[in-house]
Amino acid sequence: MDYAQVKEYLHSFIQPEKVAILSSFFKTGPGEYAEGDKFLGITVPNTRRVVKKSKKLSVDEILLFVHSEWHEERLLGLFLFERRFRFAKESEKKYWVDLYLDNLKYVNNWDLVDQTADKILGEYLAVTNDYSVLLKFAESKVLWERRVAILSTFAFLRRKNSGPTYELAEKLMLDSHDLMHKAVGWLIREAGKRVDEPEMIEFIRKHRSKMPRTMLRYAIERLPEELRQELMAK
Repeated sequence: MDYAQVKEYLHSFIQPEKVAILSSFFKTGPGEYAEGDKFLGITVPNTRRVVKKSKKLSVDEILLFVHSEWHEERLLGLFLFERRFRFAKESEKKYWVDLYLDNLKYVNNWDLVDQTADKILGEYLAVTNDYSVLLKFAESKVLWERRVAILSTFAFLRRKNSGPTYELAEKLMLDSHDLMHKAVGWLIREAGKRVDEPEMIEFIRKHRSKMPRTMLRYAIERLPEELRQELMAK
């Protein structure tokens, strides 16, 4: 399929009744974090179905999707970035990482970040254990770049390396945005689940007095009730 055929196939999954639901769920109203984002009404599973029909698209055609005003088209383009990166030769992976970073301004909602950051940028960085770019993103004024920073550390956790997650969590501990509180808490929890739970508990004990309550609740979600109560106590 070429670009026009892929787009037509994607649009065949439009469900108009979902537009209002998705627009509300992803906070697209005035003053909200995704103000102005536009939805067609296509579910993620159906968007993934289109990926399988898009294997022959050129880079320029993929970028047309990534640059789209429509959320689901951007998601499709980013899914294609991830697929090309995953199947690329080692010598070609940096090309896809650079392309992802060059187009990061289009990764502008939390699901777009969560579906791709660890699978592209994180996977590449975890191989070399060089995450300096994530430390830089953690200081960004752009919400989505900060979320890319912490989400990318998921790839390190998959390799039993919790260091980057905790270092980024400390840098983002006082972030003002609720979306970051949830993301950081989630990654702290995953560090305990995938690497070392006692290490996670020690980290939480050390920082719980300054952790936002949402972050703390997410981090301790899997712990026994008695321990959760202790850690939540002021």
